[in-house]
Amino acid sequence: MDKVRQAALEIITEVYEKDAYANVALVKKIRQHKLSGIDRAFCTSLVYGTVKAGETLDWIIRRYTKRPLSKIDPVVKNILRLGIYQLFYMDKVPASAACNEMVEIAKQKAGLGASKFVNGLLRSAVREPEKAKFPAGQGKATENLALSACHPQWLIKRWIKSFGFENAKKLAEFDNEDAPLTLRTNTLKISRAELVKKLAETNMEVQLSKLTPEGIIVNNHSELDNFSPIAEGLCQVQDESSMLVAHVLAPEPGEFIIDCCSAPGGKTTHIAALMENRGRIVAGDIYEHKIERIRENAERLGISIIEAELIDAREIGKKYENQADRVLVDAPCSGLGVLRRKADARWRKKTADLTELPKLQREILSEVSRAVKKGGVLVYSTCTIEAAENYLMVEDFLREHGDFYLEKTGSYLPMKNAHSDDDMVQLLPHVDGTDGFFIARMRRKN
Repeated sequence: MDKVRQAALEIITEVYEKDAYANVALVKKIRQHKLSGIDRAFCTSLVYGTVKAGETLDWIIRRYTKRPLSKIDPVVKNILRLGIYQLFYMDKVPASAACNEMVEIAKQKAGLGASKFVNGLLRSAVREPEKAKFPAGQGKATENLALSACHPQWLIKRWIKSFGFENAKKLAEFDNEDAPLTLRTNTLKISRAELVKKLAETNMEVQLSKLTPEGIIVNNHSELDNFSPIAEGLCQVQDESSMLVAHVLAPEPGEFIIDCCSAPGGKTTHIAALMENRGRIVAGDIYEHKIERIRENAERLGISIIEAELIDAREIGKKYENQADRVLVDAPCSGLGVLRRKADARWRKKTADLTELPKLQREILSEVSRAVKKGGVLVYSTCTIEAAENYLMVEDFLREHGDFYLEKTGSYLPMKNAHSDDDMVQLLPHVDGTDGFFIARMRRKN
């Protein structure tokens, strides 16, 4: 039995049946099956592609069977998803190979009867691909875009309303692109120029970020398990847009900083680097295992000023009232700006999230603001593109907290760009070519 496809089946079964995160399950299974090189790359492509295509694959499967998907054994259903993904989305995989291998896996995993069902459905898809042609014509544009771009229809509708049809299409297409590896140089140990030289020596194709002075974009790289610059603490995996947050906070050496929702510590450790590892940072989170991630990252990067604390962000204002020079609220959010990086995220999101999250964000921002001393800075950021979680949230906060005022956030960006004059910075994936991110910088009156 094909070990790569078998591993892919195990992974997507964990995603669909056990609510596992695709990236976590993938790493675990790749190690378990000892995949490397081409096998590892093929497995990654299979898993991420199948999970991203999600309900579009289910729609295609329904074109070739009258049996309700709810009546199909979960393992068989996942075998079909993998098979249909290869047939419709992987041009370099021969149809015969996709069919034969998935039928064999079905025979081994679910028996002869299941293998015949899988064989019949996949062969029908090969013979009659036109059956899976997406709806078109008047009144079908939204459904067609949702299916062709592999996004939930409710989300596509929402984006069309917010950004217009063409921008919604570009945004969805951007989500389907492969995200490059982006690294933040750990300036406590090495300069960006030195790190670039070190990476070039290993034949990596790199380019400098145009948004941040520490950022490096890696276009091809070795397996991260064996990526020595990360292990040696010379860099941190972090998207360019996320790197902007610490610069907007603009911490100074010797200050007391609070990062409220800090795990896994990318922004926290960046703040520490900008502080030259001098001062004090309290990094809070509500999960013990995430607190450990912060500590591990700080130790790897050679940082000693971070105090990882198990604390609800809503308790920080009371505990550290009027004490912090600067406070960062990187709030829990819908994450609609980072769907490109999280294969399964688009299908996990619910419209209810977009109603419930602003309530939590409002509570956190209001309570945390108490920790900012007079004259101090409060930065609010999210990795979403939802107005209610972003600029509307900040406007509401400022209306209710007259002792804070908005500063020109864009002027604190480290490198001049199209957002340098923005009062609040909203990066859009399809416009800026990065993760979607929002940042607002406020100051407490003296």
